[in-house]
Amino acid sequence: MSTPPGAYWRAQKLAEVGHYAEAERVAGEGLAEAPGDGWLLTLLASVLRLRRDYAAALTMADAAIAAAPTLADAHLERAEDLIVLVRAREALEAASEAVRLAPSMASAHFVLARALAAGRQFDQARAAAAHGRTLDPHSVEGLLTVADVERDAGHREVALAAAHAALAIEPENAYGRWLVAMLDAEKLKVRRSMRALREVARDNPGRADVVSMTWPIRGVLSGLRRGLALSAALVCALTLVGALWWEPAAALGQVVSGVLAAAMTGFAARVLIPAGRLPWRCLALLPRLMRRADTAALAVTGAALLLLFLYAWIAWPPLPVIALALTPVLWLLSLAELLGAGLDDPGTRVALRTWTDDLREWWRTTKKDLRDTWKDGDPPRKNE
Repeated sequence: MSTPPGAYWRAQKLAEVGHYAEAERVAGEGLAEAPGDGWLLTLLASVLRLRRDYAAALTMADAAIAAAPTLADAHLERAEDLIVLVRAREALEAASEAVRLAPSMASAHFVLARALAAGRQFDQARAAAAHGRTLDPHSVEGLLTVADVERDAGHREVALAAAHAALAIEPENAYGRWLVAMLDAEKLKVRRSMRALREVARDNPGRADVVSMTWPIRGVLSGLRRGLALSAALVCALTLVGALWWEPAAALGQVVSGVLAAAMTGFAARVLIPAGRLPWRCLALLPRLMRRADTAALAVTGAALLLLFLYAWIAWPPLPVIALALTPVLWLLSLAELLGAGLDDPGTRVALRTWTDDLREWWRTTKKDLRDTWKDGDPPRKNE
């Protein structure tokens, strides 16, 4: 395989320091002189992916493979694009081809590990990452791949240790710092997580992750959504038992209502107070549907908690029933939040569009087959 041209190295250095527009321009100028250069096409695909133009990046990666079918880097870039486009099976095929073409390239095994993890094949992903690390034991990419795989598998301590090891080698690595912050968030180390996310955003203003910085609000809503459903259902059950069979159960329901409402309020305060004002500032910057869903969910959650507190005070049976009736609204708002996040993320958005197109094509084909079957099954008409 030919070596990369000079434009490739200039564009790569620009991309490494975050000057993506300049890198894209330099790569484009190089392609104007050598339109079929697989290296430049691969680099341009990488730059487009970093700029979150995933559909264009995949198109460019396909062009790179068409121009240089034996270039492992082109297959790796295609696998990376497919991972963010939520097409794990195709990503695995592309990464496997890259490993076949360059079995001694550590990065190929790391991308293969991430593709396997995207498909929830964690044992194979660990094996691929471990093999890649034997080829490059001090690779920051390898350590962060291990952290990604273990985080997806639910092993946060192992993931955190790998991320810290990566930062010990490269302390300014933005992704490693972000990953540690999110692992701290999952362990409810709120103040430390928010401080780290703020610093990463400050050092990388062009790629600030606003959604991640709202995790305290979204995490509280997620926890209270489940807690309210269970609490309201339990209080309603105790109220019903007290009304029909055992009167002291109604009084117990009041006590339970007050205790559970206080516990959930304490949980919210435990997360939101140390988080400070940053999540609330970032809430206003979320995609419209996601922002409206979260704002509405905060209002509905507050109303449901107030109803449980009121029942503990005045013992009016409809109060917990209304609180329970609000829980399906919270789940619907959760789905709206997920949809809003997906529509904002280019990878998920393209995946949703592809899924919709596939569904539409399936329905079109099915209708045609049904019409053909109906016509074939019609009895021949007699001539009058």
